[in-house]
Amino acid sequence: MMTTIFGMGAALDARDERAAGDVWHRAENLYDRALVARPPAMRISVSSTGQEEPMHLFKTVRPNIVQSIRAFRVPDLAQAAADLGQHFLYANCAHATTKGEVLEAIASAFLFPKHFGKNFDALNDCLTDLIYKAGPQPGFVIVLEGLPCAAKFDKEARETLLDVFRDAAEFWGEKKVQFRVFYSFV
Repeated sequence: MMTTIFGMGAALDARDERAAGDVWHRAENLYDRALVARPPAMRISVSSTGQEEPMHLFKTVRPNIVQSIRAFRVPDLAQAAADLGQHFLYANCAHATTKGEVLEAIASAFLFPKHFGKNFDALNDCLTDLIYKAGPQPGFVIVLEGLPCAAKFDKEARETLLDVFRDAAEFWGEKKVQFRVFYSFV
């Protein structure tokens, strides 16, 4: 099953502009190489019966959680989602400084409908009800990279945004669908 990777292209382009000297800017797209190569996310372990079994990146991560990205790398998370047949959604919010800009970055990256209201209630609806009505879902891995730490998007706004994703994780958990969110700050 092929998993759609929403929003990665434009976000990686933005990352290239932001950090011209880093690994992402090389002529060869390392992200594409990471998807083709066997990722560190899938190592082999030996079971008690002596059979080799894949050891997955998410083995130690709860299925419905919102957490800091910390040691995880975006290409590894994308590959783990693909290995599980789950949707991978990526939004780079590094250029956003206000609530509206953050919500616009997420809506654009996740391909929300044009009528998206750019408020936290509308975000919750798009993450839960709209998708649920579309039919059974295989699961979600979401990366929110570069959430701003700015006066117009203060700690309260960041916590409210993350609470919306926590509520969505709880919603999908009740439906027995995995919903993992990883985030970072600028």
